Amino acid sequence: MTERFIKNEQLNFIKQQISLIKDSTKKNLPPTVLAAVVDSATAKILGHIPNASLDQQEILDLSRLKTDAEYEQYIQRLSAFLLPFPKITEQQLKIMFPKNKKLKLPDLSKIDHSQLTYLSWNDLRSNKKFIVYELDGRMAGIECKFTPTNKSNICSFCNGYGQVDYFSTVTKAKQSKNPDYYKAIGNLICADSSECNKKITSVEYLTTFLKDSLGI
Repeated sequence: MTERFIKNEQLNFIKQQISLIKDSTKKNLPPTVLAAVVDSATAKILGHIPNASLDQQEILDLSRLKTDAEYEQYIQRLSAFLLPFPKITEQQLKIMFPKNKKLKLPDLSKIDHSQLTYLSWNDLRSNKKFIVYELDGRMAGIECKFTPTNKSNICSFCNGYGQVDYFSTVTKAKQSKNPDYYKAIGNLICADSSECNKKITSVEYLTTFLKDSLGI
């Protein structure tokens, strides 16, 4: 069996493309047009997983699937190739946030690492949100101030529509001409990070945000 090679956000993207195909099949499109839709979806998936080997590209080929049942079975099979979020310990989290002496930690034993692109939890006492992500091969974390909005909007991370919180952090980047310079970075993201992890299909904005926040 081939090694695990699909990340959570990539699997979400595959599911998204399959949903588009299934919607197209309900429109009674000509076979040639429907085949073009499937080919386009496969090409987009391969573009989303650019380092896939030939065997992995074969796994990602959707052209042999015809029915809704086959697509559902295919998604279930892909779970065998899913890369879980790296295991992390409470001690590692404490080291990651050394200035927070009363750090409230999540219950790691109850977290499904197979469905995580990033780890996040809230500390309601301090109105802080913590985000941990594997950035350029190493685990990186930031803490942000968050404010519930009790409103629905587009999430900056997953681009999905749902209930969001406003959160902000101060970048660690410095300007040589102004050593006292700082910039607050604010975003609206899903209030429920587990739902965000189910919808996120790209980490482009997430990585940019973290790098800006960490001054990388």
